[in-house]
Amino acid sequence: MFGFYRFASVCPTLKVADTAYNTAEIIRCATEAIDGGAAFVVFPELCITGYTCSDLFHQELLLKKSVESLSKIAEAFAKSDTVIAVGLPLRMFGCLYNCAAFLQKGKLVAVTPKIHLPNQREFYEKRHFSSGRDLLRAPTTCPVEGFGNVPVTNFFTVAGKSGSEVRVGVELCEDLWTAVPPSGELALAGANVIVNLSASDALVGKRDYRRNLVMNQSARCMAAYVYSSAGVHESTTDMVFSGHLMIAENGSMIAESKPFSRESEIIYADVDVERLNMQRLSEGSFQDFDSRSFYARAASFACLRSIDSLKYRFVAPMPFVPGNIETRDKSCTEIFNIQCAGLAKRLEASHSKRAVIGLSGGLDSTLALLVVAETFKLLKRPASEILVLTMPGFGTTKRTKNNAVTMAELLGVELRTVDIQKACLQHFADIGHDPKTLDVTYENVQARERTQILMDIANSVGGIVIGTGDLSEIALGWSTYNADHMSMYAVNCDIPKTLVRHVVGWYADHAESFTADKKTAKELADVLRDILDTPVSPELLPADVNGQIAQKTESILGAYEIHDFYLYHFAKYGAAPQKLLFLAKYAFAGKFSDEELEKALAVFVRRFFTQQFKRSCIPDGPKVGTISLSPRADWRMPSDSSFSDWM
Repeated sequence: MFGFYRFASVCPTLKVADTAYNTAEIIRCATEAIDGGAAFVVFPELCITGYTCSDLFHQELLLKKSVESLSKIAEAFAKSDTVIAVGLPLRMFGCLYNCAAFLQKGKLVAVTPKIHLPNQREFYEKRHFSSGRDLLRAPTTCPVEGFGNVPVTNFFTVAGKSGSEVRVGVELCEDLWTAVPPSGELALAGANVIVNLSASDALVGKRDYRRNLVMNQSARCMAAYVYSSAGVHESTTDMVFSGHLMIAENGSMIAESKPFSRESEIIYADVDVERLNMQRLSEGSFQDFDSRSFYARAASFACLRSIDSLKYRFVAPMPFVPGNIETRDKSCTEIFNIQCAGLAKRLEASHSKRAVIGLSGGLDSTLALLVVAETFKLLKRPASEILVLTMPGFGTTKRTKNNAVTMAELLGVELRTVDIQKACLQHFADIGHDPKTLDVTYENVQARERTQILMDIANSVGGIVIGTGDLSEIALGWSTYNADHMSMYAVNCDIPKTLVRHVVGWYADHAESFTADKKTAKELADVLRDILDTPVSPELLPADVNGQIAQKTESILGAYEIHDFYLYHFAKYGAAPQKLLFLAKYAFAGKFSDEELEKALAVFVRRFFTQQFKRSCIPDGPKVGTISLSPRADWRMPSDSSFSDWM
């Protein structure tokens, strides 16, 4: 369902060269994994015999017992759709190969011989095995006792319903560690899941290195990477194995085992194959590769079973926001630096004497002003060259006005106040609008009056207007066309509301590093935290009877957390509305009701499509993350397209 498939990586207990014991444990573990919903189960390299048999691999009895064990495993799962990948030594064409064997419905679908054989230090595979490179160059079959002629390949397609979604590439242990791993070409040919049957020994620091290899290769291949390595029950004559199990997806580790378990270990991950496929359509070089030779020698699995609920996958409710404090600090620093670098270049290139910004006391203009202030420090220009305007209107509250004034004073910028009420009332009279009618005209007159003031004053002082709108507002079109929609450089244009909040919070936590005076830093941090606690509002409608904000954006549109979640999965991965809702119900379980999520989705889809005309002419601004809605960067969309299929 929605392209999710459950993969399992297994490290069973074993006895070296005891195929009967090992086979029984493989069957037991595979049964448990299948009961756990796995569509694909991956075991370590040479798990039927043990990787450390050494010269016993040249014993006739061990080789025969290995093939007999393969038949027993196949027979045990004759009625199962689950694919089981196991490792064994296999004779083909008069040579011995270190192979991965793939079983499904009691059949041996294909075997994959290892290509790169280590022959250094404690590893002497070339002493025992031949490289499978030549066997994989062209379509090849080989007779395997009990199974007949079996394809020899490292590339698999899938028949049936899941055939358009899943394609599997295979490499074994050392293949990953080479300069050009086979998985690279396999991914270019279409493989979106790479499985690796491995036996990688434990050395100081090697676990982290191996982990980085798997994550980086899954990112380069834009694929899932299922890795299973031998465990502590291998021979310890010269080395020890830790049983490292990993499942990564496009650069992220989504499941990993703890090292040195003395019991059989299974990890699971629910992999979003549909997401990988959609991402490949818009990113990377996957359309430039001629994959016909790979499909010509591919073997095919029967239909894999997808899953209709997520159990082994974390879906971040705020995907734009870093997950922990350490990551948050690093990411917020980088975001802030990108914003400042972008603005610094624009100020230099435009020879601007001043930066002009409207400060409302809300989140977005707060972050924008912090960026402007830091940029002027970088350019060694005085803060007095920053011109801040507060423009109170009919809905401005004392709280936001006071916060704006205090913040401007603490940053040492020039502050001017221009009350827009008189000008707006005159404009209402000019156009024949009753000011008691609190409609869109009432709101937009104020927004456009503010922008006119900003632009005109910028002209008069030789400056540029700094835009404050964020990515969430751009996505939803939550701006007045040719008013707050427009500026001369928009520093927040690639930062969604949920991330704006975290960057402002990060700045408040580190205010002392930006402001030399501790007292000023504390006062600034206090103001920023009060701004963070203020409801998000354009303040275009009158305050309530208590002088508090009456027009709350999230009461109208729905929570920005939800909209940012939908934006992330819609724009980055092309997720359909049904999948957006499926993911949201999982991510926000217990926080938002199904009704709230469904209502917000309808708002998101309708506004995203109908407000594209605003995005088609937005100002310049720096790209910060992987999602941008600039028509000059990542998002090109007709302004008049229908959204009926998305509703």
